[in-house]
Amino acid sequence: MPKKPKAEEQGPKPITIHTAGLSLPQAQKLRTLLTEQGWKFDVRQYMLFFAQKDKLTVACYEKGPKVVVQGRGTQEFVQFTLEPEILGEAKLGYEEVHNPAMFEPHFGIDESGKGDFFGPLVIAGCYTDAESTRALMEAGVMDSKRIGTDAKIRELSAIIRQTRGVAFSSITLAPEKYNELYGKFQNLNKLLGWGHAKVIEHLLDQRPECPRALSDKFASASLIKRAFSEKAKHIQLDARTKAESDVAVAAASIIARERFINWLFEKGRDIGRTLEKGVSAAVKDTARALVKTHGPEFLKQIAKVHFKTAHEIAPDAYAHVEKPFFKREKREK
Repeated sequence: MPKKPKAEEQGPKPITIHTAGLSLPQAQKLRTLLTEQGWKFDVRQYMLFFAQKDKLTVACYEKGPKVVVQGRGTQEFVQFTLEPEILGEAKLGYEEVHNPAMFEPHFGIDESGKGDFFGPLVIAGCYTDAESTRALMEAGVMDSKRIGTDAKIRELSAIIRQTRGVAFSSITLAPEKYNELYGKFQNLNKLLGWGHAKVIEHLLDQRPECPRALSDKFASASLIKRAFSEKAKHIQLDARTKAESDVAVAAASIIARERFINWLFEKGRDIGRTLEKGVSAAVKDTARALVKTHGPEFLKQIAKVHFKTAHEIAPDAYAHVEKPFFKREKREK
């Protein structure tokens, strides 16, 4: 009886999740196709439709629109239905043809906690090359905002840190430090630029030969370049929208998210309260309870006090901010 091939001899595991952008006509065409094929539909918040068949789901989100295919059979559905019949292009399996730069050595930089009242701002970076990019893709590494559970974030973060060839670094600006730095910069984009530059410099200590870094276009790339020390002046810095489609940036987003959720959990355990994500009504209720117990100054230890939420909770202690805390800068000419 022939021996069963070893795992590494069986080829890469099939993907179990895939995301693609759609136009509204394409979304409607996909819904019609799934209806004809007997898929079961359900109503879900923020979705144009949600369909399920066997162990495969297709979720089409209003924002984008975009479609997320997940479960057993994802790869076959994308390659034989979604791409040829809806998108009219073949990309899955051809990433190195369509996006060769993603497989070249580079740093990817991303952050977590930027829009959350409670918790730190975490900025992380990952170095990848062709071999590690392929390994991370096979492991299912994707932008952290597309990952539904904290458990999955932690699982993927462990895989990233253990993947051969990957280098990573992060800085965690706990609320007290964050509030101090925001008071100095008076602008979130400048603070982000400083943080991205620091992470890139830390990565250069590990991979000094790396020629390029990529981050999301939160603002002008010059903000990061201005914050570079001499050792980072040679780096080619690229900043573009939806940079999280790059595996190195996606890996950085997962590392950053893990640090963020771990901080919330540990701090919440220390103070005996659950610190929720975002700026929801539950976040405000928790903040009010903590201010009532510990006083308004306590917010500086757990929250970003330039958010208008701080003024809502403790108007006498925190001034109302007229302009938005986050503003995109005009593109450089």
